[in-house]
Amino acid sequence: MTRIKKLIERRDGLLGRNLSIAYEKPLHIVRGSMQYLYDDAGRRYLDAYNNVAHVGHCHPKVVAAGCQQMELLNTNTRYLSELVLEYAERLTATLPEPLRVCFFVNSGSEANELAIRLARAHTKARELIVLEHAYHGNTTTLIDVSPYKHDGPGGQGAPSWVHKSPLPKSKEDAEYVVDLVRKLSSKLCGFIAESMPSVAGQIIFPDGYLASVYEAVRDAGGVCIADEVQTGYGRIGTHFWAFEKYGVVPDIVVLGKPIGNGHPIGAVITTRAIAESFANGMEFFSTCGGNNVSCAIGLKVLEVVQEENLQAHAFEVGERLLGGLRELQQRHEIIRDVRGSGLFIGVELMRESRPASSEAARVVNQMRERGILLGTDGPHHNVLKIRPPMPFSEKNANELISALDLSLAR
Repeated sequence: MTRIKKLIERRDGLLGRNLSIAYEKPLHIVRGSMQYLYDDAGRRYLDAYNNVAHVGHCHPKVVAAGCQQMELLNTNTRYLSELVLEYAERLTATLPEPLRVCFFVNSGSEANELAIRLARAHTKARELIVLEHAYHGNTTTLIDVSPYKHDGPGGQGAPSWVHKSPLPKSKEDAEYVVDLVRKLSSKLCGFIAESMPSVAGQIIFPDGYLASVYEAVRDAGGVCIADEVQTGYGRIGTHFWAFEKYGVVPDIVVLGKPIGNGHPIGAVITTRAIAESFANGMEFFSTCGGNNVSCAIGLKVLEVVQEENLQAHAFEVGERLLGGLRELQQRHEIIRDVRGSGLFIGVELMRESRPASSEAARVVNQMRERGILLGTDGPHHNVLKIRPPMPFSEKNANELISALDLSLAR
């Protein structure tokens, strides 16, 4: 029995069956460095979709910051700490007014869960509007607000307090949300959406859509929650936060894994008014949320993004990648659409009017054989997702384009 088969056998006996493994030939990854991963045989793979390692796998400055703080102290926020305050100051400085109050937790799921609690405390209402195919986390509440999960295999559909809106194709689709808001009236807690829906297939909203939705929700007394877990910190190239692309300012911003470069950390940033509504006498406390090590790592990740000009880098490399992929679109009929911004890109595959789901899976596995790691997203898993670590270079972009050309031709 090979080493890989032995690991799979052990995994099947020790871990839950619904924990999936990537690729037809599973990888045993033992090391990471910036935009590369290495398997147990020493083969190097170009990681083109792991956006969790935002500034690169095992970035030496981030590793050093975590190790140094771990040697000194790691405890909770019931003790005074300059580190958590400095991190909060530096983080809120990247956001527009009035987003100035931070809550630190351990994941994007915890952050979205808290965001909903904040919205309910502020509005004294419960009903929530979400987008179809959305995914916001793995807690019970977040499965309820994630159609990607509750409408999929094993799901039980949306509860009565969750209202789904279609993914917009034009600004006029905002009217669907506006009508929902009118029907819900004072029962509306708010609207939650990724600023660029990721699991739904790397979607960019039509101009004016989000502004119209935010205005309607606020006029009804609801709050607007921007899930920036996948798109923040300069990933889209044109802006530091994806919501800025649409000229809007949310009431609550949710952050997760990329802000810690894979270290377990999440954050919620909101307004003073909403934070005060939440301070209703019940203490909010997360044992590890905002701990010293997490803050040291989070602060260093933010510094690296700014010092290494990774937003500008994402824009430049993203333009080369989008251009090359659109050239492939002219030569490969199966590519229906190439969309995205910076290093947040989707390539939609279609066979006439049919989502090319099986073809997308084959392409991903062929790319893995060529040493480039991609994944699929979208309601039909027919969208190739390209969201690499931010150090991903123009040379890497050229490698990906050439390998994808060969895989599609095959």
